[in-house]
Order: sequence, then structure tokens, then C-alpha cells
Amino acid sequence: ISGHARGNRHPTQNQTNFTQEMESTQSSKSNSVRNHFILVHGLCHGAWCWYKVIVALEAAGHRVTAVDLAASGAHPARIDEVHSFEEYSRPLLDAVAAAPEGGSERLVLVGHSHGGLSIALTMERFPGKVATAVFVAAAMPCVGKHMGVTTEEFIRRTSSEGLLMDCEMLAINNNQGVGVAIIMGPNFLAHKGYQQSPPEDLALAQMLVRPGNQFVYDPVMKDAGLLTKGNYGSVKKLYVVAKADVSSTEEMQRWMVVLSPGTEVEEIAGADHAIMISKPKELCDVLVKIANSLNIY
Repeated sequence: ISGHARGNRHPTQNQTNFTQEMESTQSSKSNSVRNHFILVHGLCHGAWCWYKVIVALEAAGHRVTAVDLAASGAHPARIDEVHSFEEYSRPLLDAVAAAPEGGSERLVLVGHSHGGLSIALTMERFPGKVATAVFVAAAMPCVGKHMGVTTEEFIRRTSSEGLLMDCEMLAINNNQGVGVAIIMGPNFLAHKGYQQSPPEDLALAQMLVRPGNQFVYDPVMKDAGLLTKGNYGSVKKLYVVAKADVSSTEEMQRWMVVLSPGTEVEEIAGADHAIMISKPKELCDVLVKIANSLNIY
């Protein structure tokens, strides 16, 4: 997504966040409350993967910000320069921190895959600023368990099923010591991530993915008391199930929903793991439906 101005887009105040902010030319009246969607990519991806959804949400009159997490997408940091999960999530945390609380916008956080953990951390820190959170085929942690539970469960399932195919592991060193990052292989992307997506989008992903760190041993991931009922638990949640996802299967997605009672569920038939690529219209319809429900109150 271009860094140049488009439509009514304004540059962010903190350029180090490397957010890409697109404002619709069909904005609401200045004295009304607007919905502001903040889109968060999954592991190894970047803001670029939301390009179809951004255009659709803009056309529907909403403000949209797609964030590049640290060492992801167009963010300039190298993976070994990002020393913690909080540092990795800092561009998102900064974007939400800068948003006015109880002001002219309602924040809707949308996290895909591993990005669900970053929006969970943000919900815990800024519960009063988030109107609702949408987990799109995402890791959704629950109150009372550490955030790493979902990652550990995914690793357990994939290691026994040989899911990682031609992915490679990359040794990295940071302030926490020696760690491991994953490099998504082209066959893995083709058969486990983008199998229902257009071939040109698969080719784009194969060119743009970067090594990703799951931060399995990060202290934030191991803190069972991190997510509280009063903060994270107080934010409205909706889970979007990708029914044709063979990476984070429907069974695993619904397992996470069960762990967080009260979570609303929408499902999209024929959606692979890259749901924003394979079924962008259907996903946008779900997000607009959420926005319309917020406008009632």
C-alpha cells in the first residue's frame, strides 16, 4: 500500500509507528461519531495483506488504519532488533494510545491470526478506547490463562500433523537470548494459507512475507494474570470463523471461542486462512455489520 497521500489521507503524527492510514472521502459529518477500523496482520505478514478490505471499508465510508507491526511489512527493523512481544506490538499500542478516548471515533480492532495476540494486549491496556475487537481466524486468548496457550496449542497440532511443510526455522539472538523465527515456505503458503485465494495474491504473499517471531518464551506470553476481566474481559469480542482454513482449523477456532464465553461468532464459508484475501467482500460485510450495530448505541 502506497505511503503517498490518497483521498483524504493524513500522515500519522509519529512516523516511527509506520502505520498506513487511509481516510475515506465519504466521511461522516464532523460532529458525529465515526468508526475507525485498525487492522492488524498475522505472523510474517504486513499491512499490505489488508489491501482489499481497506478499499471496501473506505468505500463504505469508514476510516481505516492498517498497521505494520515491528519488523513486519514495510517496518524497517530487522527481526533480531525486536526484543520483546511488546516491542513487536508497539506500532499498534502507539496508534491506539494516540486515539482520543470517548471522542469522535469508535475504535474497532481487527486482528488476523497471530495478530489476535497483539490486539488482546492492546485491549488490556486501553479497554476504554476499544468499542469492539474482531478476531479473524485469529489467536484469541482468554482471561485466566497466559496468552501463549493458543500458540502452544497450534504448535502441538502442527508438529503432529506435519503442517509446516517447507517452512524454515531461523535462529535469532535478541535481549531475551537465542530464539527461533519462522520463514513461511511457498508450498506452505499455497496449500495451508492461500489455497482458496487468487493465484496473483499467493504470488504477492510469497514475495512479501518476512521471518516472524512467535515470542513463545516472552514473559508477556507466560503471564497468566496479564489479561484481566475488568480490562480485556470487558471489551466486546466477535470471532470470525474461516470455515475452509486448514492451518488454524475450524475446530481450533471454535475451541478458542469456547474458552471466552460471550464472544459473538460469524462464519465465512469457503474462506482459507488468508480470509481477507480469499473472501474480502464477505469479511467487509461482517465488519460493516459490526459498525452498523455500534451506530445504534
